Amino acid sequence: MENLTHSLVGLTAAKAGLERLSPGATALCLLAANAPDSDIFVLAFGDRWTYLQNHRGITHAIVGVAALALLLPLTFYAVDWLWSRLRKQPPRVKLKGLLIASFIVSATHPLLDWTNSYGIRFLLPWNPKWFYGDLVFIADPYLWLILGGALFLLSAKTTSGKIVWAVVAATLTVLLVISPLSSNPANIRLIALLWSLTLVALIVLFATGARQRWGSKIAFVSFALVLVYLGMLAFVHSRVIIRASEEAAVIASENGETVAQLAAMPTLANPFRWDCVFETDRATYRFSLGLLGRQPVSPYVVRYKKAPPALMAAVSQQRPARIFLGFARFPVIQLAEPDCITRTLVQLADLRYTEPGGSRGAFALEVPIDCPGEQTPAR
Repeated sequence: MENLTHSLVGLTAAKAGLERLSPGATALCLLAANAPDSDIFVLAFGDRWTYLQNHRGITHAIVGVAALALLLPLTFYAVDWLWSRLRKQPPRVKLKGLLIASFIVSATHPLLDWTNSYGIRFLLPWNPKWFYGDLVFIADPYLWLILGGALFLLSAKTTSGKIVWAVVAATLTVLLVISPLSSNPANIRLIALLWSLTLVALIVLFATGARQRWGSKIAFVSFALVLVYLGMLAFVHSRVIIRASEEAAVIASENGETVAQLAAMPTLANPFRWDCVFETDRATYRFSLGLLGRQPVSPYVVRYKKAPPALMAAVSQQRPARIFLGFARFPVIQLAEPDCITRTLVQLADLRYTEPGGSRGAFALEVPIDCPGEQTPAR
């Protein structure tokens, strides 16, 4: 998940009662919720491929999260102890309370990251296996509404606080309007309606004194709603897998193939449309599926034949390609110039996100190689 969602989770957990465990617990909850993404600092010592190799790596694994969850409160306690010694005052923070808050909130980060299709490696450094939940898009406005709404009710106590929340609501609304979501009229109508109704409901609840009546129960209700929402997505995903398997079997049989593995991945803010990718012994496919209809969202099916072993061996000798292939869940490959004579570019992509020749950060790349004797397959 992106860091806005992680931050909202950490702050909501603080408002649920963790902030009462120790002075400084709220700041610690915010940091603990985002601490595993400290792997971004590898960019200071390497390139984007170094980052791809390490992102969602050891800092997101069980051992790394536990280490960070321990390090943060110890750091808070050490700084407070030194400060209190300098000012000749007793320490303020409570180490036990900080430890409890840190371990609870830190655990939410890898669990949330697991829910999307990027994947996470829980078992590093012993096992590099990737785990995928495929339930939630990398950014989910419904989670923003649930968690952000609870925080608004619990923290907008002053005029400046109300202004800050008004700016946050306006900014997120603009982001939704200019996001890829807005290119789909059905999507934007649905999210605009839900977004507007929720904002109105939150304003009414705030005006009628919801915080004074319910207090921290609001935070617990928001977490309960998040669990219900994730449960609903899990149910929808199970139905999509059944439909996608049926569609994939038909598509593969047309080419005399059988499905080896399949994934159905969520799209932005639309639980009724999913992107499906599957692999056979000879090719990798991608298509979109609408859950409400009996046909795929689009009859357009992307197909890439698997690359010859000689081509894969040549490509894997180069560091960026080797790192990319270690990350990619559904790697596909093609030659930029299939009829080359001397050298050409090999285009690689992870079909979860883009196609060869596309430009999506670390999810596609081009590497130069000598023209192989056996050409790479076409689509």
